[in-house]
Amino acid sequence: MSARSSVTRRKTRIGRPVCFIVGAGPGIGAALAEAFVGEGFDIVLLSRGPLKLRNLCQELSRKTGHYVAAYAADAGDPASLKRGLDIARADFGDPQVLIYNAAAANLRAPGEIEPDVLVDEFRTNVGGALVAVQEVAPAMVKAKKGTILFTGSGVAYEPAMKYASLSLGKAALRSLAYTLAQELGTHGVHVGTVTIHGFVQRGTRLDPQRIAQTFLWLHRQPKGHFDIEKIHK
Repeated sequence: MSARSSVTRRKTRIGRPVCFIVGAGPGIGAALAEAFVGEGFDIVLLSRGPLKLRNLCQELSRKTGHYVAAYAADAGDPASLKRGLDIARADFGDPQVLIYNAAAANLRAPGEIEPDVLVDEFRTNVGGALVAVQEVAPAMVKAKKGTILFTGSGVAYEPAMKYASLSLGKAALRSLAYTLAQELGTHGVHVGTVTIHGFVQRGTRLDPQRIAQTFLWLHRQPKGHFDIEKIHK
């Protein structure tokens, strides 16, 4: 599936807001798509494997009548991510919501990680978030509104030896959220992070659908009452 594999084109839409989700898959990504399409958004999913999202796109479109499309983009490759975002914006326009849900994790202790692997994973865990924000934030600043949310993790607070690279990445992603909130908040753009303490599992307190509602809770906050972080336990 090429990057230009959406189910629609911008000229066919009727003015609904659009939510871009970078790092979409069957867990939190799918739950976020379902939650935000229920909030009235059309949905753009960006993933290295958009073909795997075809059924999700078709199902949500059928249920809601909204446009849901998948595009090819590698969050760890700035050129690929920019290309996917550019094509999606050509079809859908600028997003009112950006969610960065991409992550890379190797089960290795610090002494086992090759420096090149650490840097590569950092590109996905943090660098891709910055690239995506830099691409979409100017339009939000101009409009004086918008929401940018990151999927965080409790390992940012309590680093896990076997998730050493991810622990470093999530700590840096949390710091990025706070610094971006300082930079963009004065322009009416809400930047926040949902910090998930524990392993995501259906039917538990960390069910993807429950987590998606936490993202919605942050998005719904009015100007002047923006929280930067919501911890989901």
